[in-house]
Amino acid sequence: MEHGRGAGDGDRPDGGRKDAVLRLTGTGAVAGLLTAALVMPWVGGLGLIGRDTAAAFMALPSDLEISPLAERVLLTDVDHNPIAEVADREREVVPLDAVSPWVPAALMAIEDDRFYEHSGLDLRGVIRAAMRTAQGDTQGGSTITQQYVKNLLIEQASTEEEVERASEQTLGRKLLELRHAIDIEDRLTKDEIMEGYLNLAYFGAGAYGIEVAAQRYFSVSAADLDPAQAATIVGLVRSPSFYDPLNNREAARDRRDLVLERMGATGHLDAAQVEEYASRGLALDPTPRGGSCYHSEQPFFCDFVMRWLRGSDILGELQGERDEALTKGGITVRTTLDGETQRAAEEAIERYVPAEESTKFSAQAVVEPGTGRIRGMAQNLRYGFDDEALGTTSINLAVDSEAGGSLGYQAGSTFKTFTLAAALHSGLGYGTSFSSPESVSVGGLENCDGGVMSGWSVSNAGESDGGRHNMISATKGSVNTYFAQLQKRVGLCETSEMAERVGIHRADGEPLGVWSSFTLGDQEVSPLTVANAYATFAARGTYCEPVPVVSVRIGREGAEGTREVAARTDCEEGRVERDVADGVNHLLQQTFKGGTANGLGLGRPAAGKTGTTDNAAYAWFAGYTPNLASAVVVGDMRGGEENPLQGVTIGGRYYGIVYGGTLPGPIWQATMRGATADLPAEGFAPSPKAFGNPSATPPKGGDDEGDA
Repeated sequence: MEHGRGAGDGDRPDGGRKDAVLRLTGTGAVAGLLTAALVMPWVGGLGLIGRDTAAAFMALPSDLEISPLAERVLLTDVDHNPIAEVADREREVVPLDAVSPWVPAALMAIEDDRFYEHSGLDLRGVIRAAMRTAQGDTQGGSTITQQYVKNLLIEQASTEEEVERASEQTLGRKLLELRHAIDIEDRLTKDEIMEGYLNLAYFGAGAYGIEVAAQRYFSVSAADLDPAQAATIVGLVRSPSFYDPLNNREAARDRRDLVLERMGATGHLDAAQVEEYASRGLALDPTPRGGSCYHSEQPFFCDFVMRWLRGSDILGELQGERDEALTKGGITVRTTLDGETQRAAEEAIERYVPAEESTKFSAQAVVEPGTGRIRGMAQNLRYGFDDEALGTTSINLAVDSEAGGSLGYQAGSTFKTFTLAAALHSGLGYGTSFSSPESVSVGGLENCDGGVMSGWSVSNAGESDGGRHNMISATKGSVNTYFAQLQKRVGLCETSEMAERVGIHRADGEPLGVWSSFTLGDQEVSPLTVANAYATFAARGTYCEPVPVVSVRIGREGAEGTREVAARTDCEEGRVERDVADGVNHLLQQTFKGGTANGLGLGRPAAGKTGTTDNAAYAWFAGYTPNLASAVVVGDMRGGEENPLQGVTIGGRYYGIVYGGTLPGPIWQATMRGATADLPAEGFAPSPKAFGNPSATPPKGGDDEGDA
């Protein structure tokens, strides 16, 4: 590469700025005072400064704090692959030696060609600006140091009023800026000021700092900018909106060419180079704007993580501390998301319930038993807002409403699992049997307040077989009338308490409703809640709060003061007795053996349960291996009760009625096959002997109730 001035000094267009700069070391304040004294006669007459102009000027505040710049919050998956960047101001701080030397060359040429020669104040520029401004014609003339001060004041402003004060075009503001500039020049080297300026400045299109600007307009790093690209970006500092190359190419090119001319006039380029670069088009290669979950690869999970960070003490005990940490950024969040699991979930949902085809939705959550770590979170609807196309939503369909999700969906027969757990916990065995006709009437149930519920008539669904059943056969066939009687035998309150013990709660934040049909899953819950509850059984009774974060690194990698904070795993062993969990695991494995989950096996030990609500308003499948649990829901965004899954075509397939095993089940199967492909094929613990014959068949006669 050839340069103009300084080409022999390491081929740097700044002429070897670190060694050749004339500095008035130790005299910056004196120089500033003298310059101010010279300037004051022009402004003193305006009544802005008293007679003792130099003393008044030096008495202005000068202790401007140079706090760390606000940066992005970077989210990665569990393998450290970036998945999202979130920032109030999209910025990536880089050292000066990671910036193309053409950038400071262009900046000095157009803004402050004597930057490395003065001590913060350019007398000629200040006098010119003061005279013109006093006459009502606001002028520039600020040095790079002064502009750096102005940008710092704006960056640190916490209110709109403070931003306006830092930006106002008045002599009072200019004088304060000068005073701070003198102090900054005493405290920092020229290179430090230049580095600070380039990382601080706003270059339009949401790009703060030179690194993000280089990516935004040219999809290159700041280190790789050529003179024309550097001139284009530097030209934006005067008016980022007017000279925006993405929307006003003509003005942007004129401005770029002016910067190139100034680079020629100041010796950074020769005449031939100026002509060559000016003859080129802008050659933009923009990178889409980031800085928000909306623009990320995983917008729903990103939003969930950001909400979790605001509520977790990992960034501070107080809410204000957490909010400040997220605003300042400079944080790398290693999430629990597993790339392979996420891809498997997204592909499975897209295959069976394409977003573009209808109002039907599907959502899924995948959780690791024993840790609560969320390994996948997917839905078919794209991230968007109400005024956008069909198939978009800003609601995370997999989580509770307070976490950015919906009000939940009735979970159907997935709740029968909690009745099984309550029954085993109470001492009943697999052989507990009931005559289970197509319809029964159940009365005498008591809620947790001791109130007696009115009689309840319940019928079997199309996925259920009537006749006499015990726990094993009733679980395989998901027999409603059996579970209604089992719930009565165990106790309605005891059944609901077991559900709460494994983490079941309503998605809308209301208390669980304890009424007769509890075992049939008429509570509105989220897929994450159901998946995590089932993970408790997979972990043999250990309950863990769902967590989306592994750790947070505060500060840049390798920088002094950087620290890594691990997210706490909040688990409780024995939330369910181990034998009870093992018994549930045994029962739910039977559904794959000729039951409602027949044909949905994974080629490894698995347990699961289908769920279909009344009139097929929603359909579910929840299941797990010892090392991964997942729950899938399918429904209609317009409301399942008014738009049931009957007589519908979804993904090019016609369904007379959607059961848990006909659509959610295949989604779960495809997801889990992909997600567990590299995991060991672990088996479940043997069926506890206390619960009787693990392959018991229902008796053909006898009393309506019998125990093994």
